[in-house]
Amino acid sequence: MRMNKSALSAALLVGVSLGGAGTGYAQAGFQCEPGETYVMNVMVSAHPYWVPVYQGFKQAAEAMGCETVFSGTPDYDIAKQIASFEQDLIKKPAGILLHPMQSDPFIEPINRAIDGGVEVATFAADSPNSNRTAYVTSDNVAEAKFAADEIVKQVGDAGQYAVLENPGQSNHDLRVTALISYMEENYPNMELVGRQATNQDSNAAYRATASILQANPELDAMWIPEAGSAEGAVAAVLEAKADVLIMHADVTPTTLEHIKAGNIHMALNPNQGIQGFMGFVATFMAAHSDMFDPFNDYKVSGYNPMQIPFVDNGFAVITKENADSFDLGVYMEGRDPN
Repeated sequence: MRMNKSALSAALLVGVSLGGAGTGYAQAGFQCEPGETYVMNVMVSAHPYWVPVYQGFKQAAEAMGCETVFSGTPDYDIAKQIASFEQDLIKKPAGILLHPMQSDPFIEPINRAIDGGVEVATFAADSPNSNRTAYVTSDNVAEAKFAADEIVKQVGDAGQYAVLENPGQSNHDLRVTALISYMEENYPNMELVGRQATNQDSNAAYRATASILQANPELDAMWIPEAGSAEGAVAAVLEAKADVLIMHADVTPTTLEHIKAGNIHMALNPNQGIQGFMGFVATFMAAHSDMFDPFNDYKVSGYNPMQIPFVDNGFAVITKENADSFDLGVYMEGRDPN
């Protein structure tokens, strides 16, 4: 008997919700106890990227009768984000869906949280050497390969390109290093002439791009792993009246307007709502791992059996033609932002 993935997933969910006769597992189904709370913790908390992610997180929570809290720090500061995470732990939530600004500094806080009974999953950026139970993100390597192929499709396979980067954040690092490696392997006549760290700072990106353009007036394309730096880069390109194809990951209202105007070629945007929805489900399941009895050694090994090394939430390609579908203001009309 063959079963497609959708049917199999539905069957598994029904099985978990109803529970097998005589197993003693999953009797409560996907439901929270009154007051059971889950937190989503981020850095640069005012960034528009988090808005659809948190909406997906809340939609999943509401379907299961759970409470949610949006948390983090307004600053791009690892120490401040860890401090906000510590404050979340004091409130004893059932679980935290975390976007760690950097991977290694969060190893000890994540492990301590789990040891204290608060389950942790990560999203968009990871702390792979911690004991986090799940990681939900888009496939950053696939994004990079798509971007490289699209650049070559538009400008040809012999030219100059540059990248901006945000060292230390796992997903951004991968988007850059994977694109450079893919270019070297598949398009050896594409020359990397500029690589500068701008750390999601639009002003730093403006200065870096202006410098790259001055040194490389024949620059054909730029790849940028996030939207904040893309805002500064496009301003520098327009000011210089340069003919440079710009592609970036993520999207902000500002870069969306530039896509509509034709100043940015396209953006590769993670499916944020799916990321938040699946992030909540993964965190909930980590906190309710007694709902099922997997066929492995978790009982003798003592680890949480709900381990999901990677969930791919997919990504969307934003162009001038479909940009209106990514208008955050329209999406949030009538929705509770809190």
